[in-house]
Amino acid sequence: MGETAALAASNAGQTRVNKPRRASKRRPGAGRPTREQAELRHEELLDRALDLFLRKGFEVTTIDAIAASLGMAKRSVYARYRSKAALFRAAVQRAIEQWTVPIDMLHRAESDDLEATLTAVARIRMANALSPAGLRLQRIINAESYRFPEIFTLAFEQGTRPTIDFLTDLLERHTKAGAVSVSQPRVAATAFLSMVVGGPLRAVVWGKAIDPDGFEERIRFCVRLFLDGARPR
Repeated sequence: MGETAALAASNAGQTRVNKPRRASKRRPGAGRPTREQAELRHEELLDRALDLFLRKGFEVTTIDAIAASLGMAKRSVYARYRSKAALFRAAVQRAIEQWTVPIDMLHRAESDDLEATLTAVARIRMANALSPAGLRLQRIINAESYRFPEIFTLAFEQGTRPTIDFLTDLLERHTKAGAVSVSQPRVAATAFLSMVVGGPLRAVVWGKAIDPDGFEERIRFCVRLFLDGARPR
């Protein structure tokens, strides 16, 4: 009797051991976004945040409103940014990166003809400044730089200074070659950029309609005026 019971128990245990387990229907990580999807979502967050900061102002805009406009949980925003100010700075930094002209583009525009090079650089900078990204950045800087003075510095250091460095080097080389006589090339480079881009950009930001033909005429006039003052006497 005892041997029979033991044998039955042994067979039952063997049956339990050999019984195959059902495969789990859950897939590890199912539903989680890829790294690329997560990065695109993050960029969407920064773009939407900047739009709301620009439309309503920093003070009125809330993390709740930004998250709700994207169908995103507020905790997902706070997982990346501990405060509204941190999110604002990140949104402006992305805008600066979108607006900045790659230095390689300026080098590709250079030729042996100084007037043609200056005209090409002016066109590149003007088109960039008047692009949707450029105008949006200028408007947010105008609106909030009193609260965040560092955003003006960031935009200058990352977006404007490289162009000034390029123009400074260009004028130094052409001065050595005798094509122009510029005693303060960095000051001249800054003045040139302000003349061809700064004035028109301010007018557009203040509401003046864009006239592509008028801008092209202005660029050519400013380049000639600049060179007239820079040529040897």
